[in-house]
Amino acid sequence: MRALQLWGPRDLRVHEQADPDPMPGELLLRVTAVGLCGSDRHWFEEGAIGDAVLSRPLVLGHEVTATVERGPRRGERIVVDPARPCGRCDQCVVGLDHLCPNVRFAGHGTTDGGLCTLLAWPEPLVHPVPDDVPDDEATMLEPLGVALHALELGSPAPGARAAVLGCGPLGLLLVQLLLHSGAQVLAADPVEHRLAAATALGAAATPFDVDVAFDAAGTQEALDRALALTRPCGRIVLVGIPDGDRTTFSASTARRKELALLHSRRMTARDLMRAIELVGSGRISLSGLVTARHPLDDADAAFASLVARRGIKTVIAPQA
Repeated sequence: MRALQLWGPRDLRVHEQADPDPMPGELLLRVTAVGLCGSDRHWFEEGAIGDAVLSRPLVLGHEVTATVERGPRRGERIVVDPARPCGRCDQCVVGLDHLCPNVRFAGHGTTDGGLCTLLAWPEPLVHPVPDDVPDDEATMLEPLGVALHALELGSPAPGARAAVLGCGPLGLLLVQLLLHSGAQVLAADPVEHRLAAATALGAAATPFDVDVAFDAAGTQEALDRALALTRPCGRIVLVGIPDGDRTTFSASTARRKELALLHSRRMTARDLMRAIELVGSGRISLSGLVTARHPLDDADAAFASLVARRGIKTVIAPQA
């Protein structure tokens, strides 16, 4: 099979290697589309993300759509849940498996991800894709699950005012979810076409005070603005990943308003199932979010688009 490996910061190489041999309980998947996200950008630019540092060539990619290659489910179109919790630690035992300290996550640390032509993955973490959702769009089901988890942490009341700071793919999904819940939504992004995408969905661009703010950018500017916009006793949900593994904020502003700062960690297993149901029922649309598609051999251009924040979502199609 062919795989795209990250050897160091900005050092991507297509590598030929043996096909994976699925373990008991795993399915062999033919990968059709992989979405690139902010965590992939961190790996690509820094060779690290947070305290996880590249220790060997790594296959990135965790927003994976594929087709089951063989067995009873052969030919089924699926989306991958990229997190493999241990199932034994204290967090897993009490149902917080998304906080498992021993989790193996696709395209992270020493666990290869989906930027390859074939992938072996546990069958319980492989879920059917609705028939009318194209492969490219189905890569957005995983970030929709992440957005659902962040929304649950923010817990906006019906009719609440909410801000989404950062209108990349995750931010635009949060805008949709908030509007669907009946919230008034303020959107902000320094990239003009991304802000335009948010306002086209129904978000406002003129500032107003909010009850809850979602930092979907991971930048100092976004957090500063969230602190300024959020009303006393409001909530700020930190969804974006900051550069350099550091987040800073004005303690006096947060203290005087008694603001709650909540950190969002990926998603729970049920969030992906909720995402599939929302899209399958037509309540949330993924249409128009994928704006660029590249083959493995054009990965440098795909990651350049990701870094420059061109378009909205960039997808790599390993079979192309």
